[in-house]
Amino acid sequence: MAREKRHDGQRVAAQNIAIVVGLMWIALAVLTGRYFYIQIVKGAEFANLVNQTAGSEWMRQTPRAAIVDRNGRELAVTLIMKSLFIDPNNVKDSRDVAKKLAPLIGFKEEKILECIDEGGGFVWVKHFLTDTEYRAVQNLINEENYNCLGFNDEPKRFYPNDVLAAHILGFVGTDDKGLYGIESAFDNELKGDKREIFIKTDKATGNPILDSIHDTPHYDGSQGKKVVLTIDSTIQFIVEQALDEVMADVKPMAATAIVMNPKTGEILAMANRPAFNPNRFEDSTADRWRNRAVSYLYEPGSTFKAVVSAAALEERIVTPNRVFEDPGVVKVSDRTIMNWNEESFGTVTFTDVVRKSINTCFALVGLEMGADNLLKYAYRFGFGEHTGIELAGDEEGLLYDKKDMHDPEIATMAIGHSVTVTPLQLVNAISAIANDGRLMRPYIVKRIEKNDGTVVMETEPKERRRAITSMTDKALINMLEQVVATGGGHKAYVEGYRIAGKTGTAEKVQEYGKGYMDGHYIASFCGFAPVEDPELVVYVMIDDPSGIYYGGQIAAPVAGQIFTQLFRYLHIGPSSNPLDMVSGVAGGTPAAPKVRQESRVPDVSGMDAAEAQLTVEAAGFVLAPRGRGVAVSQRPVPGTIQIKGLKVEVIFEPEQPAQSNPEVAPYEQQD
Repeated sequence: MAREKRHDGQRVAAQNIAIVVGLMWIALAVLTGRYFYIQIVKGAEFANLVNQTAGSEWMRQTPRAAIVDRNGRELAVTLIMKSLFIDPNNVKDSRDVAKKLAPLIGFKEEKILECIDEGGGFVWVKHFLTDTEYRAVQNLINEENYNCLGFNDEPKRFYPNDVLAAHILGFVGTDDKGLYGIESAFDNELKGDKREIFIKTDKATGNPILDSIHDTPHYDGSQGKKVVLTIDSTIQFIVEQALDEVMADVKPMAATAIVMNPKTGEILAMANRPAFNPNRFEDSTADRWRNRAVSYLYEPGSTFKAVVSAAALEERIVTPNRVFEDPGVVKVSDRTIMNWNEESFGTVTFTDVVRKSINTCFALVGLEMGADNLLKYAYRFGFGEHTGIELAGDEEGLLYDKKDMHDPEIATMAIGHSVTVTPLQLVNAISAIANDGRLMRPYIVKRIEKNDGTVVMETEPKERRRAITSMTDKALINMLEQVVATGGGHKAYVEGYRIAGKTGTAEKVQEYGKGYMDGHYIASFCGFAPVEDPELVVYVMIDDPSGIYYGGQIAAPVAGQIFTQLFRYLHIGPSSNPLDMVSGVAGGTPAAPKVRQESRVPDVSGMDAAEAQLTVEAAGFVLAPRGRGVAVSQRPVPGTIQIKGLKVEVIFEPEQPAQSNPEVAPYEQQD
């Protein structure tokens, strides 16, 4: 009996166990089915719902690639910096945190409290901490056990040379977008890839949850493409230093300089003043960001006469030895064109016309050539069209429509007026003369590379057209060399080297072409060297200088300074047959050393700057002008005997302006 009861109990227990096990299997099957339904059948739908309610997708840009010069020196790089955030939900004592944190990052306590008051799980406090700030905050976190503070890596664009090449590089704005310069023109190449990151956020505030920020992947280097420029940062520094000096000396409104390889079209340096620091671009006004070298339009004045000379020689209208009788004044319809001294140079050859930049003779040559030839050669030398350089703002300038060109327009265009050009167009035209008459396309990007060094794009020199024949070009170069050796550009001369070039001085045009700005000038010089095998073209433009404003007096010396330093840096040796400064003949007998002599200081009171300069230099001295107008005082005292070569400082003050004659065309005072 007892045994039967025991067996019955065991049977019931076994049945109960079986029931429990069965229920467990059923539950497991239900859970498995439910899991399958949620994860597989409805997985994508539920994941999307979670993303919408508990997080969001962020697009994270990989760091921008570098911009380097032709020698690999970094001009723009991306630094990965620490940025500070706070989790307001974990702040225990707001005042304590604000008091201790604020001085470490240069904030006021109220600023920290505002961040905490935003609430939620994540609030940015300060982007891009310095290394000192980062270490100080890290120590604070460790000492005070502040689990409410944390760091996140963020990329920051950095320009290690500050203002150097700022107008070429441009800068980067918000959302990693390149603005101006190379940063803008090659924004897509420099940016690299975007990565999608899911960040958990607080449903109530939408702020990122602290832990999810820590879970985001770190930057692992740029996926963008490195841009290699044609510029040489040492040459760029030499040019910018020269501009800084001229800005301090003559206090112009602006200045521009360009150095170009005439054989390839490569830009070796391009600079403007005033400048700006791309690391702090927001501290400067937008007008300072503009690259005047490619976008500034101005009347070139006598530098354009090099192109007019090329056209006249090519069309056989003149020869270097053709003789002119300079009339001193040329009346063309309602225009009166005069030489800078309002006098005649008498009987001169065309070489003298170029060397002395005689306006009247150029006007007569222009009239002889006609509108067709003037326009044809202006276009051949690249004026009136975009240069094609890889920079935004590349202006095409302004040339006459042939139907609007009558004798007055022809005459004024022949002396470099009534046309507008950019500095880069002018450099490119002179480079064609230095390059045997071949016009090249200027470029500033040498190549683009991947991270592994693979070249994805390389710029090859490209000849756009032949502007003039080789024979014409050689004759023109000989004349332009005389300009530097014994003419208006002699202050660009570097002893032992053969340099050719042309100076220019022109009145500034008012905005929208409404006449000229009385008393405001643009001085310029563009030349190339060594003449026997040109490697460099140097251009200098000084906009609205104070005091003396002639291109030969203030732009040519700057070019000479740049040439001198570049010859040393590039190891360009002296010419084997330098042009004799006395005889004006290549390979002539060297001039005997000058003996220091004395002369009487002339009285220049009542004279304007041009007349005073002639008078002072005729006596063997150097004019050092101060101000504008007519001479009111000078030192040394007039009549005293001084050593030749001494500077004579003359103070000029404005006089009552005379009634202007609208029939007199603007003309160059002196090159």
